[in-house]
Amino acid sequence: MAWGTHTVLDQTLRVVSKRRLKGHLLHPLTDVDTIEDLKEWNPRLARKRPYLSVIIPALNEEGSIGKTIAGAKDPEAEIIVVDGGSSDSTKVVAKEAGAQVMTTKKGRAFQQNAGAAAAAGKVLLFLHADTLLPTRYMEHVFEKLLPKRAVAGAFRFKTDCRVPLIGAVEWMTNVRSRIFQLPYGDQALFLKKSLFDSLGGFPNVPIAEDLLLVRALRKHGRVRIAQGYAITSGRRWQQLGVIRTTLINWIIMAGCHLGVSPRSLSSLYILPKKGANR
Repeated sequence: MAWGTHTVLDQTLRVVSKRRLKGHLLHPLTDVDTIEDLKEWNPRLARKRPYLSVIIPALNEEGSIGKTIAGAKDPEAEIIVVDGGSSDSTKVVAKEAGAQVMTTKKGRAFQQNAGAAAAAGKVLLFLHADTLLPTRYMEHVFEKLLPKRAVAGAFRFKTDCRVPLIGAVEWMTNVRSRIFQLPYGDQALFLKKSLFDSLGGFPNVPIAEDLLLVRALRKHGRVRIAQGYAITSGRRWQQLGVIRTTLINWIIMAGCHLGVSPRSLSSLYILPKKGANR
């Protein structure tokens, strides 16, 4: 019997006739000989698993979320917006832009963990709602995770505002990221989902969840910085001032290194007013 060919039925009927048996043809069904046959039998298998899941935590970001999603679109990526209970049209804008939208309680760490749990990608990229990825960002992600010792990556830091001293902040941030392997969340951290899950995700803290995760990642290998820039909104630097904002960031980072509770440090962090920029 020539299994897997179009002659199987004819051969079977001849054998039945030769042995003087009675045969009856049933309603035709799809044979499963190839991967394509299997996909026809189970349509869920036909949906290709994305290489990357872009996870965007958001809260009242209707003015930024559309551009952020547009800049993250790629054939190899799914985009998941995790809304923390926005009172504006963030969810509507995100859906219209083509993202999957889910709602959770407020809290960046909690929102990102919820998005990661729902993600289908092999690699996770965590993107702030007011941050734009570089063009062809997918190539950077793939390249930086390729070496065996690489466990995570992020992009170079840049803001969309040109106020005095902001250039110095960008330079210091990029030096810190490259030399000490300490990128922040607004640099679009990316890593394999399997590793993220094994570490338990982001610590469920109100602030500095990105710093704490990166510190844990460094124990497993290298955190690499891509050449492209993640361009984040400069509204916080514009509203609070470059020096004040930088000092607050430094105090929070130093406090984390000294073991101060992130919950205690969260009172220092001042959120910018929405709509001030982008």
